[in-house]
Amino acid sequence: MHKRPVLVLNFGSQYVQLIARRVRELGVYSEIVPYNISLEEIKEKEPYCLILSGGPASVYEKDAPMPKPDIYQMGIPVLGICYGLQVMVHQLGGLVERAQKQEYGRSRLRVLAEDELFRGLPVEFDVWMSHADKAVRLPEGFESLASSENSVYAVIKHKEKPLYGVQFHPEVAHTSFGSELLKNFLFVVGNAEKNWSMGDFIQEKTEDIKRRVGNGKVVCALSGGVDSTVSAVLTHRAIGENLYCIFVNHGLLRKCEAEEVEGYFRHMCLPFKRVDAQELFLQRLKGVEDPEEKRRIIGHTFIEVFEKESKSVGADFLLQGTLYPDVVESAGIPGAKVIKTHHNVGGLPERMKLKLLEPLRELFKDEVREVGRLLNVPEAILKRHPFPGPGLAIRILGEVKEEDLKILREADSIFIEECKSWGLYDKVWQAFAVLLPVKSVGVMGDVRTYERVVGLRAVDSSDGMTADWSRLPYEFLDHVMRRIINEVEGVNRVVYDVSSKPPATIEWE
Repeated sequence: MHKRPVLVLNFGSQYVQLIARRVRELGVYSEIVPYNISLEEIKEKEPYCLILSGGPASVYEKDAPMPKPDIYQMGIPVLGICYGLQVMVHQLGGLVERAQKQEYGRSRLRVLAEDELFRGLPVEFDVWMSHADKAVRLPEGFESLASSENSVYAVIKHKEKPLYGVQFHPEVAHTSFGSELLKNFLFVVGNAEKNWSMGDFIQEKTEDIKRRVGNGKVVCALSGGVDSTVSAVLTHRAIGENLYCIFVNHGLLRKCEAEEVEGYFRHMCLPFKRVDAQELFLQRLKGVEDPEEKRRIIGHTFIEVFEKESKSVGADFLLQGTLYPDVVESAGIPGAKVIKTHHNVGGLPERMKLKLLEPLRELFKDEVREVGRLLNVPEAILKRHPFPGPGLAIRILGEVKEEDLKILREADSIFIEECKSWGLYDKVWQAFAVLLPVKSVGVMGDVRTYERVVGLRAVDSSDGMTADWSRLPYEFLDHVMRRIINEVEGVNRVVYDVSSKPPATIEWE
């Protein structure tokens, strides 16, 4: 059955899938298409609206990605976001230049004129900016609807045609009223109708897995986290006993994690096999300090172990819980820049014998949790904080050593235990400890010490694409600090990370 979509033209933004996902959250089917999609293809799809994504390029650069200029004459509502606004201004005769003062992070938007795009919204609200260029002259027929401290043209509109541009990112969680603004664009400007739900996603993915796998066998790269667990349950629903779940203990897990994961899956009655490969992973990581190299080594070793195990069952496919943020940060979409290579995306070897099966590749963490609830996955698993595939290897800055793993496991365990005890665990997106490659002078029992530094990190987010540091109570941080220094041998200093994403990432490496 044909669903009229909202088409998101992809200019390489890290947030392009997030735009499509926000549209689907509002109940409208969306598709991501190349920025240079032909007019014929657009007409064939009969979209309600077009959304031009952001992107890392500058419109005045040679070979900057540009859509077909006639899209503005089709009568279809168009919303340009960040680079999308700049593309619209540039193609229609305006001027975009490098900004003397760039905008990253939270900014205050001031609405200058009434418009249906702002229906039900306040005249001032916070938005999330991430741009180095800005429009300095609008094309003929356009007007400014809102401004920010550094952007006179933070929201623009054509006076007669349904053409809009916003310099900020309404799709990210840290833009107040972002979903409401998109809702107004879809339903008020674009007259869209609801035609999408996560139930549809489950049904379509189940059928897709059946078609791809056929009578083949699938081995699941199980970590015990939300992503791989939901992937396993969804795939088991599609192919039943032809799924084989394998859990590799690579020696980089949190305290008691291997035992907890095995208990979960025995309880859910899913096929489960545990493989202990700590020595192999730690040997290959010996002497390696570069985080990208660590990720590649872990990714390659993972595949090697899985290929060996798959031979015993004759598997054809490798199932992974890859999510869209993993793909984006590894530059797995056209035009995106590499931020860090995730072991299950850019860390995979080029010649891999197993074919990849990644049913959640288009989703974000909170969407995966929604799918999990619809599939009756236990809440104890769904509420687990995200944990990177490379494990503690990327939370130890520098070479991974056995003694450092012991320090980090104990510090992290205390932090998480106290988060749960204080009722904070379910209120933050992710909390964890990192071990820094420095020592500092301290005084313990009137004696000078020269020991390690532990960093604590807790962030608030809804999808992992943007995040802000969690304002944890000082009394809580004081309590955790004292426990770590008193109970973890080799640590005499604890620090708390107050960086947002962007400009930082959530993980340190």
